[in-house]
Amino acid sequence: MKWQELGDEACPVARAMSVVGDRWTLLLLRDCFRGVRRFEAFQERLGITRHVLADRLRKLVEAGVLTREPYQDRPPRYEYRLTETGRAFHPVLVTLMAWGEAAVPGGSDAPLRLVSRQTGAPVRPLLVDEATGEPITPANVRATR
Repeated sequence: MKWQELGDEACPVARAMSVVGDRWTLLLLRDCFRGVRRFEAFQERLGITRHVLADRLRKLVEAGVLTREPYQDRPPRYEYRLTETGRAFHPVLVTLMAWGEAAVPGGSDAPLRLVSRQTGAPVRPLLVDEATGEPITPANVRATR
């Protein structure tokens, strides 16, 4: 299957991967949630080529994950902001971060932790069913059509 064909798949995981399925896109979204908005800042933080960065930003705008808004007229400059669809990706990123910290430890820096803005206490993500409040695990759910 070709990469471009994923967006037409019945599987929601395949369709999601057609939008966010490469490392640069995920790292761009991570930085968006950290407040990065401008092309040069993304490039500096990620060390990504201009061509690849422009391509990933364009795809995220086309998918409705980001908006491109002018902040300067001469020369024209734009910043990229998360849309409602983009902000809805936050739980995925938080869960991926927690998984990465537990399953792929490493790095010489102190681990990145989520903390409550109100209390400063550590936050540990837990995926739960909205209707019951029960944790969602492979043991208690299955996918059906």
